[in-house]
Amino acid sequence: MFQPKLLQGKRILITGGGTGLGRAMAERYLSLGADIYICGRRKQVCDDTAAELMAAHGGSVKTFGLDIRDAAAVDDMIEQIFAEGALTGLVNNAAGNFISPTAALSPRGFDAVANIVMHGTFYVTHAVGRRWVEMAMKGQWKPEDGYRSVISIIVTWVLNGGPFVVPSAMSKSAIHTMTMSLATEWAQYGIRLNAVGPGEIPTEGMSKRLNPGEEPGARSAQVNPMGRCGRMEELQNLATFLMAPGCDWLTGQSIMMDGGSHLTGGNFYELRSWTPDQWKDARDRIEEQNRKDREQRGA
Repeated sequence: MFQPKLLQGKRILITGGGTGLGRAMAERYLSLGADIYICGRRKQVCDDTAAELMAAHGGSVKTFGLDIRDAAAVDDMIEQIFAEGALTGLVNNAAGNFISPTAALSPRGFDAVANIVMHGTFYVTHAVGRRWVEMAMKGQWKPEDGYRSVISIIVTWVLNGGPFVVPSAMSKSAIHTMTMSLATEWAQYGIRLNAVGPGEIPTEGMSKRLNPGEEPGARSAQVNPMGRCGRMEELQNLATFLMAPGCDWLTGQSIMMDGGSHLTGGNFYELRSWTPDQWKDARDRIEEQNRKDREQRGA
């Protein structure tokens, strides 16, 4: 679909790039010639991913271990990257989410999601974006140089609400609004921002926190207009289109790639019928996954 070396000369940071959707986008960008930076809380996971991707595709994948909720740590990472050369692209992929009845949600549980998704995404976008703005103001960027691109992964629930995932729905809505707001504010500085709301594309982190105990993709197969869940290569293709040159006038858009599910009101509304025992089982499974993640981080 894409020309070889389409992204040669591009330098792209993917947050949460060690696993899942982030890893898949990093791999596609690397295979098309970009230099890649990935970050995540589990540094060893990022290191392993980098080694595997470079063994498969060559090129350069550099890693950082940090929590994007720490604004100072984020700025330090971006400073280190720009010291080697300015980024040309950013993918805001790092996120957190889990299902819960909102009445049973604790402030700590809400903050766990909001601080990663809303605060963390802004910290990274701001740290990269203000450096791009400064470059443009100093004459170090011209339109013929090509626009710098920010892609943020959001959710389709920003359009129709997210029962049982309210912290994510609220926080991703903030990213949707940030995308529109900064697309107009920063366009004059050569920066464009777009967002993608993927439907269900099964990954370990997503499946075990949003569909605990279920076969990944089974729910989508039952209710999606296309009768299936998404495929990773479909996200890779869309993310490449949004990052590549050739359609720089596209900015401020949130594209829902979910087989039309959001048009039917598809979300977690069906969980209203769960019994207390089902919710307890889901919480136990989610906490077990959280424990495994903490062990991998050494926390």
